[in-house]
Amino acid sequence: MADRIHTTSAQFQNRWGTNLSALAAEEDVAERLEGIARHFGFRGYLLITVPSETSTDFSSSVLLTSWPDEMLRTYDHAGLIFGSPVVERLRQSTNPFVYDADGTNRRRIDGKAAIAADLFERHGLSRGAYFPAHNSAGLRGALAFGGTRELLQPREMAELNALANQIFTEVVERRSGHGPNVSLSRREIECLSWASAGKTSVEMSEILGLSEYTVNHYLNRATRKLDAVNRVQAVAKAIRAGLLN
Repeated sequence: MADRIHTTSAQFQNRWGTNLSALAAEEDVAERLEGIARHFGFRGYLLITVPSETSTDFSSSVLLTSWPDEMLRTYDHAGLIFGSPVVERLRQSTNPFVYDADGTNRRRIDGKAAIAADLFERHGLSRGAYFPAHNSAGLRGALAFGGTRELLQPREMAELNALANQIFTEVVERRSGHGPNVSLSRREIECLSWASAGKTSVEMSEILGLSEYTVNHYLNRATRKLDAVNRVQAVAKAIRAGLLN
């Protein structure tokens, strides 16, 4: 039995944990995370640096995610980072843990348990797990997956925990090794191109074979890179910059 579990875990590592540094762009890392989420029956993923005690929002700690942009805005607007049991646990422990939006948020002492639980329920991220990570410089982060599936089994927890440091370190090193980057990735350009043609996120997800969450992630990232206030302005700026035909 132990040999079979070890073999399964090794196969998982060979499929998802190898050649991360060979991925051409950050969007490829995002697509791999999307694939891992689907493999385990989750709806979304989240890669963050652990917010400091002085952090006033959650969005600034996000490295990569397929969470809807609306969800992040709502989370920050409601000030849910303050008193978050998950954030507090990530600050104090390096052990992986599962969460349940209803049960976990009952531990809040700020009176916002119902607001927080409803937000995660509404976006289909009511259950999942967090896997603390760190790089060689000691920067702490976490990789998380969420959805509505039953809680992860011990073997699944071990497999995902083994990937957390690898993925976190790869993304942090990519970002620290490059200066400000205003170029758009292939996926970001594709999504902006379809947006310029009047396609919705749902339509783009069908065309590109990606989830709606991932499409919105690329559009939101392109919008931030172009210093635009929304996707319409992002399309206009991309066209003026010669990034779109």
